[in-house]
Amino acid sequence: MEEQLEGDNKPARTAFADGARLLADIGATHARFALQTAPGSYRSVRVLKCDDFAGIVPMLRFYLDEHADARLHHGALALANPVDGDYVRMTNRPWEFSTDAVRRELGLDTLLIVNDFTALAMAIPGLKESDLMQVGPGKPVPGAVLGVLGPGTGLGVSGGIPTVDGFVTLGSEGGHVNFAPSDEREFAILQAAWREWSHVSNERLISGPGMEIIYRALAERNGVETPARTSAEIIAGALDADDPLCLEVLECFCGMLGGAAANLAVTLGAFGGIFIGGGIVPRLGEWFRTSPFRTRFEAKGRFSSYLSDIPTYVISTPHVAFDGVANILSEHLRGRSGGNTLMDRIHKLQPELTPAEQRVASLVLEQPRLVLNEPIAGIARLADVSQPTVIRFCRSLGFLGLADFKLKFASSLTGSIPVRHSQVRGSDSTHDLSAKVIDNTISAILQFRDQLDVRAIDRAIELVSRAKRVEFYAMGNSRVVALDGQHKFFRFRIPTALYGDSHLFKLAAELLGPGDVVVAISNSGRLPDLLAAVEAARSAGADVIAICNSQSPLARRADVLLAVDHAEDSTHFLAMISRILQLLLIDIMAVGISVDVHHARALPPAATEGEGEGRRALISHLDS
Repeated sequence: MEEQLEGDNKPARTAFADGARLLADIGATHARFALQTAPGSYRSVRVLKCDDFAGIVPMLRFYLDEHADARLHHGALALANPVDGDYVRMTNRPWEFSTDAVRRELGLDTLLIVNDFTALAMAIPGLKESDLMQVGPGKPVPGAVLGVLGPGTGLGVSGGIPTVDGFVTLGSEGGHVNFAPSDEREFAILQAAWREWSHVSNERLISGPGMEIIYRALAERNGVETPARTSAEIIAGALDADDPLCLEVLECFCGMLGGAAANLAVTLGAFGGIFIGGGIVPRLGEWFRTSPFRTRFEAKGRFSSYLSDIPTYVISTPHVAFDGVANILSEHLRGRSGGNTLMDRIHKLQPELTPAEQRVASLVLEQPRLVLNEPIAGIARLADVSQPTVIRFCRSLGFLGLADFKLKFASSLTGSIPVRHSQVRGSDSTHDLSAKVIDNTISAILQFRDQLDVRAIDRAIELVSRAKRVEFYAMGNSRVVALDGQHKFFRFRIPTALYGDSHLFKLAAELLGPGDVVVAISNSGRLPDLLAAVEAARSAGADVIAICNSQSPLARRADVLLAVDHAEDSTHFLAMISRILQLLLIDIMAVGISVDVHHARALPPAATEGEGEGRRALISHLDS
């Protein structure tokens, strides 16, 4: 069933200029989808069972097939799972995927995947009083830290740390801390859980599956014969049928949750409040107000008065996860599009910073490109401040540190560059043709960046790092790229060779063996001699990395494809931009090889120690 949600009662909305945005809140059991058409407006809300799908892509396609007429460019998913980098392996489902591969599969320009409780924390500042049910006393301190947790299939935990420009969320896995019983009954439950696991975390018991463990443990402790029940049946038995055992389970469960919430509150100093989300507690309704939750929350010995001042809330609004993940996506897109850029934020917040931080802000505003390229010591020296002041400046803006700031700052600066292609005309002045050539190249690089297959790059770096020998096969314009690669990889003390004569390709390939790598570079990917050499290399046991068009015969014959799909008519024109993109792939591989720990271990001592020619090559992208 579909539903229409509005963030408030305002009838007018400003629709997104680039169309609706795909949002999702994907848990271990259910996934909730929506199309966001404007800030706070959601339509086509749909709840799907995860068990009905073999993976995340089939589930996304099922939902999107129902909205084939929607013009979608951007999407963001909140996932009940740790999110660290491009590759995601779910802990509560046998699903694994590459974020970038999913983005390309769906044809999206942008796809963000964030932890579900990070998204929940991002939504809390926008919640209204009607979205919350307060449990117990306490008033939030404005601008204070807040905590978030919620039991569902697992136990999510997060927090919000205030900054001068909003707040940053914590990517936490606090649900996996050790469970600590508070009385003999909870110790009996812990002992029952120990029979199944050597390590019992809060999530094992303060969750839907955990409620079922509590039920079985209390039935055994009370000497009661009772049929197995799901968490939903336990809740119904307690609230609808006044079943004594089910009521005891809920009381025990809510007490445990109160203890976990109290631990989070004292850990974070969460005077902004503790907010309970997830799929279980909102179903308990008004009963939760009188449950043992708040009593246990304040039962902290010497710190009872400390906790009595902290308010606790249940989040009751149905679309809070959508609000959070939509906020994260909007912030990301503002930086990429140039609207409300980081430069604007720094200028706006500069008067609120300390005098020392204001000097860092002035340097950033006056010389942004210099700041991007300087290490922390250089920035501190140029701004005449200490290095800790540079870090405090970054954190005042809501970033984890300098590296995080630079990443977002670079996106903000480059995001304002329009992605377009302007044909040079015979009447153009030297100034105009220079600008067009540069703009065309920048535009192609930005498009290329968004289409990179990072898993393929990882595999290519791994192959070259471990290779006994690397041979480059290329002709014509691509031979220049191959020469650059041979020069770089040879500096890493990897035996390399370059063949630019098509008659030698196959002869060289037949001499290779397992552990050797061929890097074949071609604009067309259709040269017969090159294809024959690749087949011979693979037959000999070597691995093949192809840098070429993804639809070419060479791409289909490669073990690893590094795709360059920039369209150029190389039959009539020199392939200029595609050559730049090929060179960029060589540079990315070179930087990756330089930091690859396996490669570093494989190098002989002469390659990592000493001076001059015996020393390992340095890369300009890295802090040496």
